[in-house]
Amino acid sequence: MSTTNRVLAGPSGECCFTGFRHEGTPVGNTITIAEVPTYFVEGSAKNGSDAKRRILIFFADVYGPFYQNNMLVQDFLAQNGFTVLGIDYFMGDPVHSHDGEEGFDRAKWMEKSHKIAHEVLPKWWKAVNVKYGNEANYCVVGYCFGAKYTMELSNDDAIVAAALAHPAFLNEDHFRKIKKPLMLSCAETDHTFPLQSRRIAEDILVERKAQYFFQVFSGVEHGFASRSDPSSPDGRWGKEQSAHGIALWFHRFLDESFQNGKGQFSANL
Repeated sequence: MSTTNRVLAGPSGECCFTGFRHEGTPVGNTITIAEVPTYFVEGSAKNGSDAKRRILIFFADVYGPFYQNNMLVQDFLAQNGFTVLGIDYFMGDPVHSHDGEEGFDRAKWMEKSHKIAHEVLPKWWKAVNVKYGNEANYCVVGYCFGAKYTMELSNDDAIVAAALAHPAFLNEDHFRKIKKPLMLSCAETDHTFPLQSRRIAEDILVERKAQYFFQVFSGVEHGFASRSDPSSPDGRWGKEQSAHGIALWFHRFLDESFQNGKGQFSANL
């Protein structure tokens, strides 16, 4: 077994800070858990499932859980059978709040944001467990910046399954240490998580005999699952199918109807 710990999904690059704003009316609310702002949207029951007991933890990209696009993605996941909690580990300071700010130091902001996330996540997660109890089923999904925290939280005994979309900040050990089913929703063109890194990650998952699933979409780039160009057929398809795939991946491990191949749902994103 290799003793290296190479970076596979690199730090956020320019592709992580660009994209298109999507149209829609978010339906969730802002609540506070452990003094941390949290986007909350209660799920709709699907296939007889109790959405209140299916808790989906949403780790956002650098735009945070209250960005329009990210709220719409969380709403979609809620429509498909989950109660969604999107932690604001930026504590009200997402990257786009600095748009047009002269002299903004993106690297310093990123360093500060990781520090805050490491500080608030443990107490927030503990409070979520207290709030929803041991009888709830927890899944976790992370987009870009949120991938690292998804991989770390997924090893908690309470987590049933995990998913990533165009991840950043991952090294080989994140894949070696994964204990839960893992889905990766990936772009054909991604300078943060390129083809070579995807293949190394898959090799590690195979070696570890992990349960995993890759989606790779042609014609899209990093950020497609949350900030794709709505005028692009590939972009629309990738965004919608990524969200559908993530929801189905989680239901596969939570619902008997999906486990025996009879589960289905549909909703627009």
